[in-house]
Parts: sequence; structure tokens; C-alpha cells
Amino acid sequence: MDKLLKLRDVIDMTSLSKTEIYRRMAKGTFPKSCKLGENCARWKQSDIQAWIEQQVSHG
Repeated sequence: MDKLLKLRDVIDMTSLSKTEIYRRMAKGTFPKSCKLGENCARWKQSDIQAWIEQQVSHG
């Protein structure tokens, strides 16, 4: 089962700011979060890891 990450975890893994994460999500260049409630968003760890690997391979 995939681990669900909080925003703080995603920031730590990617070194992106909260603003930049949401900006890239809006542009479609960053994995979308899963809404678990009105004020609760989580990202699938596998999605974030795949995004990181893609950045490294294109870097």
C-alpha cells in the first residue's frame, strides 16, 4: 500500500515551497493531491518519488 504524505513531507522531499507545489499542480507539472477531507490533502509517496526521478533524469 502506498504511503500518503503530508504537505510538509512533500516540501522536505522536493525542496519546493508550498506556493511552488500548488503552482505546479495548477499547471499540471506536479502530482495532484488526494483530498481526504475539506482541509486534508495528501500525496501518494509513489507519485512524488516518480516525479523526483523524472526531474533527475531530465536534469
